[in-house]
Amino acid sequence: MRVELRLYASLGRYMPERKSGPSEFMEVVEGSTIRALLEELRVPLDSVKIIFLNGLHANGDEVLRDGDRVGVFPPVAGG
Repeated sequence: MRVELRLYASLGRYMPERKSGPSEFMEVVEGSTIRALLEELRVPLDSVKIIFLNGLHANGDEVLRDGDRVGVFPPVAGG
């Protein structure tokens, strides 16, 4: 099944080499969770602050479905 993944800011470096834009369509195994997808890409989970699934806040344990859109943000500072 296929999902769209966007890794923002400093997390972008964990996108696969074939990435051609701000998001990447990825094939995932049925039953995979967001957390499993991030672990597969070697994204350090302690570097993840906010996760969105189809525009709604998620905690990472949600099971992905075909066509889902996942956005992942690191902690952000500013001032």
